Amino acid sequence: MKSFVLMASLCASAVSLMASTAQERLKDATEVFQSVMNTPDKSIPQELLEKAQCAVIVPSLKKGAFIVGAEYGKGFVTCRNNSGAGWGAPAAIKVEGGSFGFQIGGQGVEVIMLVMNKHGMNELSKSKFTLGADASVAAGPVGRSSSAQTDAYMTAEILSWSRSKGLFAGIALKGATLRPDEDANQELYGRKLGTRDIIMTNDVKAPAAASGLIAELNRYSMRKGSDADRTTK
Repeated sequence: MKSFVLMASLCASAVSLMASTAQERLKDATEVFQSVMNTPDKSIPQELLEKAQCAVIVPSLKKGAFIVGAEYGKGFVTCRNNSGAGWGAPAAIKVEGGSFGFQIGGQGVEVIMLVMNKHGMNELSKSKFTLGADASVAAGPVGRSSSAQTDAYMTAEILSWSRSKGLFAGIALKGATLRPDEDANQELYGRKLGTRDIIMTNDVKAPAAASGLIAELNRYSMRKGSDADRTTK
């Protein structure tokens, strides 16, 4: 009976997560990024933002289950405009993953990822993308500068961070799968679009609900650094 109550509670949490609108999740994503960057000593290093090709923000990634661990969340990916100046329209994505083991309980975390080169961007635009398999991923460094870190982030195509209960730290989300959220894109753009349809061209106009997120990204990194397109393959 107890296990049933636990599973029912987790299912209810997932339904609650899915109930929010795409516009609300865009607002949440904006607030997550803004909050993280407002604390320079514990934020994403500026130099990495300047080199990034794309940014993925998942305002709530739910983890936890009884017997079988699971991850589920909804967020957005936005990439540089083709000119390298400014950020383009966001594409809605779903994050899914799992780990097997005896796990009881759950938690919600906010996740930010930076895609550091065009190969990572190309892989991300596919209908199914698995972190660590389709592109290398590493825990991102935290602070004003990344120069004091090891060279792990120098070769990774994707850097990732998470925040839970105010603690912001690098985390390697290997095995998590990202897929297009076509229903959310329909809600935002009036038609079902895949990730590739939005991030690989500059033809899709960003919805009004995305203006805050784009403004925040432009505030911290309007132009891509000259050595942003690092080749690792």
